[in-house]
Amino acid sequence: MKSKSFYRTLGILCILLTVLLSACTSKTPEAESTPELQSTEQPAPEQESEQDPTKAYIAPLTGLPTAEPVTARPIAVMINNMSKARPQSGLTHADMLYEVLAEGGITRIVAIFQSENFQEPIGPIRSIRPYLIDLGDSYQGVLVHAGASTDGYAILQRQHKEHLDEISNAGPFFYRDKSRKAPHNLYTTLEKLREGAAKKKYKADVPVTTYPFAKEEDMLVGEEATKITVNFLLKNYKVTYDYDATSKRYSRSINGQPHIDLNTKETLTATNVVVLGADHRTLDDVGRLDVNLMKGGEAVLYQRGKAISCTWSRSKTSDVIRLYKDGQELPLYPGKTIFNIVPNIPTFASHIQVG
Repeated sequence: MKSKSFYRTLGILCILLTVLLSACTSKTPEAESTPELQSTEQPAPEQESEQDPTKAYIAPLTGLPTAEPVTARPIAVMINNMSKARPQSGLTHADMLYEVLAEGGITRIVAIFQSENFQEPIGPIRSIRPYLIDLGDSYQGVLVHAGASTDGYAILQRQHKEHLDEISNAGPFFYRDKSRKAPHNLYTTLEKLREGAAKKKYKADVPVTTYPFAKEEDMLVGEEATKITVNFLLKNYKVTYDYDATSKRYSRSINGQPHIDLNTKETLTATNVVVLGADHRTLDDVGRLDVNLMKGGEAVLYQRGKAISCTWSRSKTSDVIRLYKDGQELPLYPGKTIFNIVPNIPTFASHIQVG
């Protein structure tokens, strides 16, 4: 006859056997978590987007994605805008354009090149004035021109500006196009300009200007402005911007004709159009001007078919013109920007028509 201790031992062995069999036939917590660990190692869509080389960097002046870091020093070129100089070359590659009055009621364009590399010609190139120096200098740009006013040369020399002048210090980096008549036939290329700047040992690395940029999905509040006309002084310098909702850009015309780039045959467009008022003062009988680009004043920013009334100002001469509303700097939408600087006389508003 079995003892009680024998049956007690046998019961314990049965319980242990049952536990062992259960462990062998069921999944452990670690086994259940293994598939989840493997799945998290797969790249998520967001990670793939971040690794897309076309979206790895942002151009500081346009806010557009680029494949490589954009660190090149800006090049500020004085572009002839007389009727015989149009269509100009290279303007569709500029990050920013400034149109401002010169003497006699004509306008000149300051083209700021920074984020794009291209081989096509740039021009025609004309002379520089103190306030044009100011605009190019605000981007820490190498100033490119052909001649200057007396005051302009004084500033360039006295302040040791880094500039490339076809007349005085950089002739080999420019050329004449025989298909056009002088003085509307002076051209260069971005490659020649960078070569010239390097040969003169101008600074290659400078503080890069940046702007705040709105997100594409950001909603914009403003008055409708799908057609804008800007009048400078002379009738044959009437500029029109027409908004295209598909591209979200304004197309530029001058005197009723599309303002095209001779290289690309494309119309100049801008995501952001700015009209700002500045005090203009006539200096001499020739009509040379002084344009106050530090005082600040009224402005209108046109984006996405809307108009935002605002003000412009500069905190210091080394900074660019910026736009403000209710004490906050207004962001630009990613893309090219065109600034139109008009006189405050008779009034700022008299130079703008909408519709």
